[in-house]
Parts: sequence; C-alpha cells; structure tokens
Amino acid sequence: MTIEFEGAALRLARIFCGLSLEEVAEKVNKSRQYLHKLETGQSNPTPELSAELADALSVEVVFFSNRKLQLHEDQFHFRSLVTTKSSVRQIAVARGEMVNKLIHVLEDYLRLPAIDIPCYDHVTSVNDIETIAESCRKHWDLGLGPIDNMTRLAENVGAVVTTFAGVSKHVDALSVAVERPFIVRNTAKTDTCRQRFDIAHEFGHLVMHEGVVTGDRTTESQANRFASAFLLPRTMMAKLFPRPKGNRLNWIGIREFKQTWKVSKAAILYRARQLDLLTEQQYKTGVITLRKYGESSGEKDDYLIDQEPPELLATAIKALSEHHAIGIDELAQMLKVKRSFLEEITGLDSQLLGQIDVPSRNRKQPPKLTLV
Repeated sequence: MTIEFEGAALRLARIFCGLSLEEVAEKVNKSRQYLHKLETGQSNPTPELSAELADALSVEVVFFSNRKLQLHEDQFHFRSLVTTKSSVRQIAVARGEMVNKLIHVLEDYLRLPAIDIPCYDHVTSVNDIETIAESCRKHWDLGLGPIDNMTRLAENVGAVVTTFAGVSKHVDALSVAVERPFIVRNTAKTDTCRQRFDIAHEFGHLVMHEGVVTGDRTTESQANRFASAFLLPRTMMAKLFPRPKGNRLNWIGIREFKQTWKVSKAAILYRARQLDLLTEQQYKTGVITLRKYGESSGEKDDYLIDQEPPELLATAIKALSEHHAIGIDELAQMLKVKRSFLEEITGLDSQLLGQIDVPSRNRKQPPKLTLV
C-alpha cells in the first residue's frame, strides 16, 4: 500500500521518542541530511525505508500519512520558558500532541467528566488572586477545608492528569490549554505535597491565564499565589495556623497542620509569611531549620501522606476494553502506533495495561459510557 508521506509526522514521532536526527539516521542507515529532507518534505522515503522508520520509532507506517500538528508551544504552561531547554519543550509538545489525540479517541466512545474549569480575567493584584482561589473553591463546592485528593479533583472537573515518562527530570509539572485541558505531573518529585501544589499551580494557569503565554516571573508568581491560596485559604490560615510560642516556631503544630492539609511545611511557612502570620525573621528561621535537618528538598514525614496517582486514563481505557471490546493493541492501532508507544502516551506501565486489556473482538456501538 502506498501512503502519502507527511514529514511533520516523522518529526513528531522522532521528537516524541526524544531522538535526534543523527540517532534516527543511524537506526535506518541513512544520513542526518537525508532525514532532514524527509522531515521538511524535500524528499519521500521508499516503502522499505518507511517501514524501517516506523519500526525504529514504534509507530505504524500509516502514522506518517496526512498528520498535521494541532498543538502549539504557546498552549503549554511551562514552569519556566527561560530555563527549559528548547529540545525538552519540543519533546513535551510532541507528547502533548499524542495525549490530545488519545483523549479525542476516548471521547468518541466514552463520556468523560464534564469540563468545569472557570476562567477569570483582570488579575492585577494579590487580592484578585486570593478572591479567584476562593471563587474556585465555591464553584466546585469544596468549602474551606482541606482538599482530600488534588488529582481526583482535577479529573472530576474535566482535566486529564498524566505523566511524561523520561521528561520529568528535565521539565517541571505543566498544563496544556486545549479543549479538554490536561496536566502533566512531575514524577521526579516523589512526595505528594509537592505534586498537590503543582496541580494547584497548573489550575492557577488554567483559570487565570487563558490565551496568555506563561513561564515568566509574573505569571509564575501568580500561579504560585493561587496554589497557596487554593490549598490554604486565608480565613482558615488565620484561624488555624499554629502560632509561634514566643520567638519559637510551633513545629509540633506545624507538622500536625501539614498532615491535615497535605501541604509541605515549607509551603505552610511561606503562606504564613504571605499573610503576615509570621514575621520575616520567624520565616527565615523556619527555612534555616528545615535546611539544617535536611528537609529543604524533601521532608522526613512526607511518607505519611498517601500518593494521589491519576485514575481517569486507566479507568477510561478499562471502560473502552470492557464496554466496547477495544483492547490495548486495537487502541494503539487506532492511534497508528505500537503498543510500547501507547504506554509512553498514557504514562501507564505495561503491567497495568495488561491487567485491563482484553483480546480484540467484534464490537457493537453501545451508547456512550459515563465515567463517574
């Protein structure tokens, strides 16, 4: 079968895999210059070379036909545009492109949670951000107490939470502003508190920065303030934050406060300083104490807070299998990729995918399934 070769699809697959032109060229015994010509549409491969390229990149040959990129880098809320390398951003965009395509396939068969993420304009002051965070809590009927599970909250209001395997060491958590937004967790961070804060930070971008290129100091500061205000509402901090005893910080109270609110001690101290519940000197003393006891990058009691892994993608893929008889291999074929490539897209390991897989068989088209 002859296919129309689209160079952008080759580039997408290559960047998704984190490979350079030289590395792919070596796999198929061609020159870097020739691979560049293929990607830019200056040349077309033979059917044999197309098959070799597909094997090298874990996609099907038809992946290379008529595939245009839909996402742009300005739709990605990177934590820092300045410090994130261009090559890493390109990989993230390529992976985001494929996650977005997977979501569209799932939506063809399943009714995913309704998208319910409000947007706010005119963010000009700290008080604006505090008010927006409180408004989001009210909109989602969360009250002012601790949020039990940030990942589940994000998924319940219509976002997809996933991971980009192999990229977490080089890029912080990020979100992608598309029709169904998705949030990418940084799995290099192993403690739940920081991952919860990251999701709240990305919520800040999604609700405050629609159509805004982020990654600069101002937008990052705004998203951080939103995360602090969302996780630790100012009224509850004023009421419940364990005050210092004289000049000494109440570390026992702060540890208990952390376990209740699932926010790191470092973030609690920072929030208390924001709200003038600590003096500058008390805050600095707290930071120095955490550093002294080796808790500046990870806190000793983090293990007491349960992990909050993503659930929506695994649940959706399982529902696709059980209710539509579309197994993992068939889902991969629908995306025109190999099974290993699909594992990278979903962020789910092969063992978990194997547990929810069923053999492909003739399927009917029942009504869309609602995921609760």
